[in-house]
Amino acid sequence: MKELKFDLELQKEVAKIGMSATLGATVVTSMFMKNKIAKNTHIIAGVAFCGFALWHHILYQPKKQKLNAKISSKTSDVK
Repeated sequence: MKELKFDLELQKEVAKIGMSATLGATVVTSMFMKNKIAKNTHIIAGVAFCGFALWHHILYQPKKQKLNAKISSKTSDVK
């Protein structure tokens, strides 16, 4: 069976969709905060949104190996 690989672009897209869905759920449930189910859904969606936002941020950071190579090349150029 063919193994699915989640490349960086697919991960970025999933993170964006997750952020959109959880932000939408947070906004919709904010209107019904007196209802216990809606309040719990609001809290869970808010926490999930924070998780998706953190994941999205991490996906856009440069890889450490590339960053270290750039730093070492800049320091060698300065000398």
